[in-house]
Amino acid sequence: MLKFIKGNLENIDGVEIYPLISLLIFFFFFMGLFWWVFTAKKSHIVEVSNIPLNDDTINPNQLK
Repeated sequence: MLKFIKGNLENIDGVEIYPLISLLIFFFFFMGLFWWVFTAKKSHIVEVSNIPLNDDTINPNQLK
């Protein structure tokens, strides 16, 4: 299977740039994510972490 894929990719001009582009996208995305996590305001993190604990759910009996 890999032989067929490799054989087809060898015929494409400039195909060697695609793995480099995907590595750069992956790297910059996760570096941005790490930067956001370390610079996020503590109050925002606490507010978002308490969302599942809020009791603002819709009561099914109220919908009738």
